[in-house]
Amino acid sequence: MSTAIYFDLDGTLLTLEVPYDDIVEGVLSEYVADPAAATERFLATFGERFDALDPEPYRAGMAAVCEHEDIEADADPDVLVDALREAECERTQVSDDARASLDALGAENELGVLTDGVAAFQRAKLEHHDLLDYFETVIASYDVGAHKPDAAMFERAREAIDAEEYVMVGDSDKDIDGARAAGFVPVRVERGEDVPDFWTTLRALA
Repeated sequence: MSTAIYFDLDGTLLTLEVPYDDIVEGVLSEYVADPAAATERFLATFGERFDALDPEPYRAGMAAVCEHEDIEADADPDVLVDALREAECERTQVSDDARASLDALGAENELGVLTDGVAAFQRAKLEHHDLLDYFETVIASYDVGAHKPDAAMFERAREAIDAEEYVMVGDSDKDIDGARAAGFVPVRVERGEDVPDFWTTLRALA
């Protein structure tokens, strides 16, 4: 039986070294007088625009910062967005166990990424971590015009890879509930001291 295995990106394949708020604040601290307030403003604007699938949510968030915060003269929304994209790449990590699992699972199955996010940001992180070659396709919600758990995301996944069975590996209810409703086999990422290592367990299924 041919199987396509899709992975969520943020929180599944990639984990943050520090909380996301700290990444944003670290970027803004180079440009604004009050990075904590600027971070709050960015996150509020970005979150609203992202949920609504408005175009360029990162730029909208940084534009709000530039409009309302005391900011250096040579900074503009595009400069701040570029700095944040670079910081996201640098402050995310992929474990050796995750890479080993991709090697093992990719030997017999076709792999894809199904991620809520802006395509340019998500692909930049995959490229930064040398992960792109593992995947037959990378599908971001901004490519589809819907976020998980919307059925459109999973339908696009089926269109991208022809297989008899589909698996979705993710860390959120949106991943799991959306996958189950779409007829995918859901696999939830679990981490913690009281659970077996997730990637070792997943690799054993290859």
